Amino acid sequence: MCGEKLFTRVGRGLILTEVGQVVFRYAEEIFSLGKEMTEVVKGRQPGRPLRLVVGVTEVVPKLVTYRLLEPALNGPDPVQLVCWEGKLDRLLAELAVHGLDVVLADAPVPSILRVQAYSHLLAESEVSLFAIPKMASKYRRRFPKSLNGAPFLLPTDNTVLRRSLEQWFDTEGIRPANAGEFEDSALIKAFGQAGCGIFAIPTLIEAEVRRQYRVQLIGHIPSIHERFYAISVERKLQHPAVVAISKAAKQSTSK
Repeated sequence: MCGEKLFTRVGRGLILTEVGQVVFRYAEEIFSLGKEMTEVVKGRQPGRPLRLVVGVTEVVPKLVTYRLLEPALNGPDPVQLVCWEGKLDRLLAELAVHGLDVVLADAPVPSILRVQAYSHLLAESEVSLFAIPKMASKYRRRFPKSLNGAPFLLPTDNTVLRRSLEQWFDTEGIRPANAGEFEDSALIKAFGQAGCGIFAIPTLIEAEVRRQYRVQLIGHIPSIHERFYAISVERKLQHPAVVAISKAAKQSTSK
Protein backbone atom coordinates (compact mmCIF):
# COMPACT_ATOMS: atom_id res chain seq x y z
CA MET A 1 0.00 0.00 0.00
CA CYS A 2 2.72 2.48 0.93
CA GLY A 3 5.86 0.55 0.05
CA GLU A 4 6.83 0.27 3.71
CA LYS A 5 6.82 -2.71 6.07
CA LEU A 6 4.05 -2.44 8.63
CA PHE A 7 5.06 -5.54 10.64
CA THR A 8 8.27 -7.21 11.63
CA ARG A 9 8.63 -10.77 12.87
CA VAL A 10 9.80 -11.33 16.42
CA GLY A 11 10.08 -15.00 17.26
CA ARG A 12 6.84 -16.60 16.13
CA GLY A 13 4.85 -13.39 16.30
CA LEU A 14 4.53 -10.09 14.48
CA ILE A 15 4.85 -6.59 15.91
CA LEU A 16 4.20 -3.20 14.34
CA THR A 17 7.12 -1.28 12.89
CA GLU A 18 7.38 2.47 13.51
CA VAL A 19 5.58 3.07 10.21
CA GLY A 20 3.00 0.47 11.19
CA GLN A 21 2.31 2.29 14.46
CA VAL A 22 1.73 5.56 12.58
CA VAL A 23 -0.65 3.83 10.13
CA PHE A 24 -2.48 2.17 13.04
CA ARG A 25 -3.04 5.54 14.76
CA TYR A 26 -4.46 7.03 11.56
CA ALA A 27 -6.70 3.99 11.10
CA GLU A 28 -8.05 4.39 14.64
CA GLU A 29 -8.87 8.03 13.95
CA ILE A 30 -10.58 7.15 10.65
CA PHE A 31 -12.82 4.57 12.38
CA SER A 32 -13.55 7.08 15.16
CA LEU A 33 -14.59 9.74 12.64
CA GLY A 34 -16.80 7.18 10.88
CA LYS A 35 -18.59 6.45 14.13
CA GLU A 36 -19.04 10.17 14.81
CA MET A 37 -20.48 10.66 11.32
CA THR A 38 -23.00 7.88 11.95
CA GLU A 39 -24.09 9.53 15.19
CA VAL A 40 -24.56 12.89 13.45
CA VAL A 41 -26.57 11.32 10.61
CA LYS A 42 -28.79 9.55 13.14
CA GLY A 43 -29.49 12.90 14.76
CA ARG A 44 -30.83 14.30 11.48
CA GLN A 45 -33.65 11.92 10.71
CA PRO A 46 -36.13 13.46 8.23
CA GLY A 47 -39.12 15.16 9.84
CA ARG A 48 -37.66 15.09 13.34
CA PRO A 49 -35.90 17.82 15.35
CA LEU A 50 -32.12 17.60 15.59
CA ARG A 51 -31.32 16.18 19.02
CA LEU A 52 -28.62 17.99 21.02
CA VAL A 53 -27.56 16.51 24.36
CA VAL A 54 -25.43 18.92 26.40
CA GLY A 55 -23.58 18.40 29.68
CA VAL A 56 -23.04 21.56 31.74
CA THR A 57 -20.74 21.84 34.75
CA GLU A 58 -22.35 23.38 37.85
CA VAL A 59 -20.01 26.35 37.88
CA VAL A 60 -21.12 27.68 34.48
CA PRO A 61 -23.78 30.36 35.17
CA LYS A 62 -27.21 29.46 33.86
CA LEU A 63 -27.46 32.74 31.96
CA VAL A 64 -24.13 32.03 30.27
CA THR A 65 -25.35 28.55 29.35
CA TYR A 66 -28.43 30.03 27.69
CA ARG A 67 -26.33 32.69 25.92
CA LEU A 68 -24.03 30.01 24.49
CA LEU A 69 -26.80 27.59 23.46
CA GLU A 70 -29.20 30.20 22.06
CA PRO A 71 -27.74 30.13 18.49
CA ALA A 72 -28.53 26.41 18.23
CA LEU A 73 -32.15 27.02 19.23
CA ASN A 74 -32.58 29.90 16.78
CA GLY A 75 -31.13 28.11 13.76
CA PRO A 76 -32.99 27.18 10.57
CA ASP A 77 -33.70 23.61 11.78
CA PRO A 78 -35.68 22.71 14.93
CA VAL A 79 -33.55 21.39 17.80
CA GLN A 80 -34.59 19.10 20.64
CA LEU A 81 -32.32 20.23 23.50
CA VAL A 82 -31.48 17.99 26.45
CA CYS A 83 -29.31 19.47 29.23
CA TRP A 84 -27.57 17.56 32.00
CA GLU A 85 -25.69 19.17 34.87
CA GLY A 86 -22.87 17.57 36.82
CA LYS A 87 -19.21 17.46 37.70
CA LEU A 88 -16.71 17.65 34.87
CA ASP A 89 -15.23 14.16 35.31
CA ARG A 90 -18.67 12.49 35.17
CA LEU A 91 -19.74 14.54 32.16
CA LEU A 92 -16.53 13.74 30.30
CA ALA A 93 -17.09 10.04 30.99
CA GLU A 94 -20.53 10.34 29.37
CA LEU A 95 -19.03 12.29 26.48
CA ALA A 96 -16.44 9.56 25.88
CA VAL A 97 -19.16 6.94 25.34
CA HIS A 98 -21.23 9.34 23.17
CA GLY A 99 -23.89 9.83 25.85
CA LEU A 100 -23.42 13.58 25.33
CA ASP A 101 -22.81 15.61 22.19
CA VAL A 102 -20.84 18.35 23.95
CA VAL A 103 -19.86 19.57 27.43
CA LEU A 104 -19.85 23.23 28.49
CA ALA A 105 -17.20 24.04 31.10
CA ASP A 106 -15.23 26.95 32.56
CA ALA A 107 -11.88 25.28 31.84
CA PRO A 108 -10.35 23.06 29.17
CA VAL A 109 -9.99 19.32 29.71
CA PRO A 110 -7.54 18.78 32.60
CA SER A 111 -4.40 16.92 31.56
CA ILE A 112 -4.77 14.57 34.55
CA LEU A 113 -8.00 13.15 33.12
CA ARG A 114 -7.19 10.43 30.61
CA VAL A 115 -10.00 11.26 28.21
CA GLN A 116 -9.54 11.88 24.50
CA ALA A 117 -11.43 15.11 24.11
CA TYR A 118 -10.83 18.53 22.62
CA SER A 119 -11.54 21.96 24.14
CA HIS A 120 -12.97 24.72 21.93
CA LEU A 121 -12.99 28.25 23.40
CA LEU A 122 -16.47 29.79 23.04
CA ALA A 123 -16.43 32.95 25.15
CA GLU A 124 -14.17 35.08 27.32
CA SER A 125 -15.32 37.74 29.75
CA GLU A 126 -14.09 40.08 32.44
CA VAL A 127 -15.65 39.78 35.90
CA SER A 128 -18.03 42.20 37.65
CA LEU A 129 -19.00 42.45 41.32
CA PHE A 130 -22.67 42.90 42.25
CA ALA A 131 -24.79 43.30 45.40
CA ILE A 132 -28.16 44.65 46.51
CA PRO A 133 -28.47 48.46 45.98
CA LYS A 134 -27.72 49.46 49.60
CA MET A 135 -24.63 47.26 49.77
CA ALA A 136 -23.47 48.25 46.27
CA SER A 137 -23.68 51.96 47.18
CA LYS A 138 -21.59 51.37 50.29
CA TYR A 139 -18.81 49.37 48.69
CA ARG A 140 -18.70 51.27 45.39
CA ARG A 141 -16.96 54.15 47.18
CA ARG A 142 -13.16 53.77 47.18
CA PHE A 143 -13.45 50.51 45.19
CA PRO A 144 -11.62 48.16 45.43
CA LYS A 145 -10.05 49.06 48.83
CA SER A 146 -13.55 49.38 50.25
CA LEU A 147 -13.93 45.60 49.89
CA ASN A 148 -11.59 44.88 52.81
CA GLY A 149 -13.76 43.02 55.34
CA ALA A 150 -16.80 43.02 53.03
CA PRO A 151 -19.02 39.90 53.00
CA PHE A 152 -18.46 37.80 49.88
CA LEU A 153 -20.43 34.91 48.42
CA LEU A 154 -17.74 32.79 46.80
CA PRO A 155 -17.62 29.86 44.39
CA THR A 156 -16.12 26.71 45.88
CA ASP A 157 -12.34 26.40 45.95
CA ASN A 158 -12.25 23.83 43.12
CA THR A 159 -13.23 26.47 40.54
CA VAL A 160 -11.12 28.68 38.28
CA LEU A 161 -13.05 31.78 39.36
CA ARG A 162 -12.38 31.17 43.06
CA ARG A 163 -8.63 30.85 42.48
CA SER A 164 -8.64 33.99 40.33
CA LEU A 165 -10.55 35.97 42.97
CA GLU A 166 -8.18 34.90 45.73
CA GLN A 167 -5.19 35.95 43.66
CA TRP A 168 -6.83 39.33 43.01
CA PHE A 169 -7.58 39.79 46.73
CA ASP A 170 -3.90 39.14 47.52
CA THR A 171 -2.72 41.55 44.82
CA GLU A 172 -5.02 44.33 46.07
CA GLY A 173 -4.34 43.63 49.76
CA ILE A 174 -8.01 42.81 50.41
CA ARG A 175 -9.21 40.42 53.11
CA PRO A 176 -12.92 39.80 52.48
CA ALA A 177 -15.25 38.08 54.92
CA ASN A 178 -16.31 34.67 53.62
CA ALA A 179 -20.11 34.80 53.92
CA GLY A 180 -20.64 31.50 52.08
CA GLU A 181 -19.33 29.14 49.42
CA PHE A 182 -21.48 27.68 46.67
CA GLU A 183 -20.96 25.15 43.91
CA ASP A 184 -24.07 26.23 42.03
CA SER A 185 -23.76 29.70 40.49
CA ALA A 186 -27.54 30.20 40.64
CA LEU A 187 -27.46 29.79 44.43
CA ILE A 188 -24.82 32.49 44.72
CA LYS A 189 -27.10 34.94 42.91
CA ALA A 190 -30.12 33.93 44.99
CA PHE A 191 -28.24 34.61 48.24
CA GLY A 192 -26.82 37.80 46.75
CA GLN A 193 -30.32 38.96 45.86
CA ALA A 194 -31.29 38.37 49.50
CA GLY A 195 -28.52 40.72 50.66
CA CYS A 196 -26.19 38.09 52.09
CA GLY A 197 -23.08 39.39 50.34
CA ILE A 198 -21.21 40.49 47.23
CA PHE A 199 -20.88 38.08 44.31
CA ALA A 200 -18.90 37.91 41.09
CA ILE A 201 -20.34 37.27 37.62
CA PRO A 202 -19.03 37.32 34.04
CA THR A 203 -19.44 40.85 32.67
CA LEU A 204 -21.05 39.46 29.49
CA ILE A 205 -24.28 38.71 31.44
CA GLU A 206 -24.20 41.92 33.49
CA ALA A 207 -27.40 43.38 32.02
CA GLU A 208 -29.40 40.17 32.54
CA VAL A 209 -28.24 39.79 36.16
CA ARG A 210 -29.06 43.41 36.99
CA ARG A 211 -32.54 43.05 35.53
CA GLN A 212 -33.37 39.57 36.84
CA TYR A 213 -31.97 39.86 40.38
CA ARG A 214 -32.43 43.62 40.92
CA VAL A 215 -28.87 44.11 42.06
CA GLN A 216 -26.36 46.83 41.20
CA LEU A 217 -22.79 46.98 39.99
CA ILE A 218 -20.02 47.65 42.50
CA GLY A 219 -17.12 47.50 40.07
CA HIS A 220 -15.29 45.59 37.35
CA ILE A 221 -12.19 43.43 37.67
CA PRO A 222 -10.48 43.67 34.25
CA SER A 223 -7.56 41.49 35.37
CA ILE A 224 -9.79 38.44 35.84
CA HIS A 225 -11.08 36.67 32.75
CA GLU A 226 -13.59 33.85 32.79
CA ARG A 227 -13.45 31.50 29.83
CA PHE A 228 -16.07 29.04 28.66
CA TYR A 229 -15.37 26.01 26.52
CA ALA A 230 -17.22 23.49 24.39
CA ILE A 231 -15.59 20.10 24.94
CA SER A 232 -16.11 17.45 22.28
CA VAL A 233 -14.66 14.11 21.25
CA GLU A 234 -13.90 15.53 17.81
CA ARG A 235 -10.92 17.71 17.00
CA LYS A 236 -13.16 19.43 14.45
CA LEU A 237 -16.75 19.97 15.58
CA GLN A 238 -19.26 17.84 13.64
CA HIS A 239 -22.71 18.14 15.21
CA PRO A 240 -24.61 20.85 13.26
CA ALA A 241 -26.04 22.49 16.39
CA VAL A 242 -22.63 22.57 18.11
CA VAL A 243 -21.08 24.02 14.95
CA ALA A 244 -23.73 26.78 15.05
CA ILE A 245 -22.87 27.51 18.70
CA SER A 246 -19.15 27.75 17.92
CA LYS A 247 -19.70 29.89 14.83
CA ALA A 248 -21.90 32.37 16.73
CA ALA A 249 -19.34 32.57 19.55
CA LYS A 250 -16.53 33.36 17.10
CA GLN A 251 -18.63 36.06 15.40
CA SER A 252 -19.43 37.60 18.80
CA THR A 253 -15.78 37.76 19.89
CA SER A 254 -14.69 39.25 16.57
CA LYS A 255 -16.99 42.27 16.91
